Amino acid sequence: MNTNLPDGWMIEQVRRASGDAEADLISLERLVVVEQYGSADYDVLQPDLILSFHGLCLARDGGEWFMGQIDADGSVICWASYGPDLAGAIHGL
Repeated sequence: MNTNLPDGWMIEQVRRASGDAEADLISLERLVVVEQYGSADYDVLQPDLILSFHGLCLARDGGEWFMGQIDADGSVICWASYGPDLAGAIHGL
C-alpha cells in the first residue's frame, strides 16, 4: 500500500479536515472505476493512493482526486473528479 500523501499532509490532518477520526489509507489491490459522464459505462482507474471515509473514498489517479464509494466486494465506484487539491476534495465529501 502506498502511503505517500501529498506534500504537507499526514493521516492525522486528513482525519481532522474530514471530521472522520477513522479515515485511513486502504489497499490499492482492488478494482477502481469512474462512471463515464452521460453513459452507463465505466473507465478503469489506476490510483496510486486511496483514502477511505466510512464507505466513501477518494482515489488519486493522474494527480486528480476521484470521489466514490466502496462496493460490497471491495471495489471502488467513483462518480467524478474533484480536482487536484486534496483539501478541496475532502470538503466535497
